[in-house]
Amino acid sequence: MNTPTIKVLREDWADPEIALPRYETHGAAGADIRANLAPEDRVSGFTLYPMQRVIVPTGLRVEIPEGFEMQIRPRSGLALKHGISLPNTPGTIDADYRGPLGVLLINLGREPYLIEHGARIAQAIIAPVVQARFEITEELGETARGAGGFGSTGKG
Repeated sequence: MNTPTIKVLREDWADPEIALPRYETHGAAGADIRANLAPEDRVSGFTLYPMQRVIVPTGLRVEIPEGFEMQIRPRSGLALKHGISLPNTPGTIDADYRGPLGVLLINLGREPYLIEHGARIAQAIIAPVVQARFEITEELGETARGAGGFGSTGKG
């Protein structure tokens, strides 16, 4: 399997001491993404209040090879311990996007949470993309499930 290369450009204002996304263990599927805060927020960080949403800067722009996407997902430890998640999980960074890489976080917990400069805030998964063709038809094929909707495949 060919390993895709993600080209990374650091913003002029970004702190070069903050690590690029990286896999923390050999078997990790997700590369941790770190907050790279504006110079005025680097010392004290900033607080994310319950139910507040904010785009946290990473100081990066990326070039993803055609045929792939970057999925941005919550970190399980932040979700469990503090209720920090992504309201649009997984977020998708398309191969043709070249703008700033920001992570949209939400605090679903009961307590304010301090986002510190350099903190691991999310994880990136690189996944292949298949673009489908959509066409109008007069009928759909039959299945055992049929038109059963939410909750129709089991009890509870």
